[in-house]
Amino acid sequence: MIATPYRFGISEFTTQPWSFDEDVERYARLGVDTIEVVEAKLDPDRFAEQMQSIGKAGLAISGVQPSVRTFFSSRMKPDPQGLNDRITALRGSIERLSRYAPGVPFITNTGAHPTGDMADAMRVVGDKLGELAKVAADNGVLLALEPLNPSSVNIESAIWTIDQALEVIDRSGSETVGLCLDYWNIWQNADVAAQIARAGSRIFTVQASDWRTPHSFADRIVPGVGDLPLAELIRATRKTGYDLPYVVEVFSDNVPDSIYDLDLEQVVSDCKQGFAAAWAASET
Repeated sequence: MIATPYRFGISEFTTQPWSFDEDVERYARLGVDTIEVVEAKLDPDRFAEQMQSIGKAGLAISGVQPSVRTFFSSRMKPDPQGLNDRITALRGSIERLSRYAPGVPFITNTGAHPTGDMADAMRVVGDKLGELAKVAADNGVLLALEPLNPSSVNIESAIWTIDQALEVIDRSGSETVGLCLDYWNIWQNADVAAQIARAGSRIFTVQASDWRTPHSFADRIVPGVGDLPLAELIRATRKTGYDLPYVVEVFSDNVPDSIYDLDLEQVVSDCKQGFAAAWAASET
């Protein structure tokens, strides 16, 4: 196998129909370097064994998607409803899984503010991230806030730009809190390369996929087959000195030609090839 100058990862959301155990075995066999763990795929009775199986398979962990990852309720995870209950659940995920993923970012986003009050959402989430950062630091992990695409505003998120996310991160007052940079979500931000540059060392994890005009808020495609300027975004990210994994995260829910209906081993291989081509193009 030819070594690449980056570490390539797959989010378990990309292979939603597979079980956690299938993800680990198949990612390793297909030459994936890292896995973005989706807690909802873990068996509550076997999670310790399953988390330990990752390293045994030769994979590293790039990030953790907690079962409850938004501060306010969201369409993907509407319950529990209360802010404090959601924070308690997120704290529980950190305390439960951090020992198996030291130094890894736990990915969060704001959720949808119940009245659509963006200013209040940014204030509340910034403050609560600051409190939760102490828990993360005590457990040896990080928190990564993800701004989502405008198609998710008031559904999954109250923020949609890198600069908005950085404002919330700054409000947290903690170096333990950084950015989850998902290209699908931010590629249409104004002056996106400059925003990536401002994020700099606060980028804790990067996610990639590709764009077509979506049929739903969760309609993404394999890197290299859509309209997203992936090479330009990778180039801007590399200029910041980012040297952590690049993770392909594809959602394909409620669409007529879902990748979840395809040969997922081929999908993973196509993701590897598409990202490799974009990386090569980023060097020109």
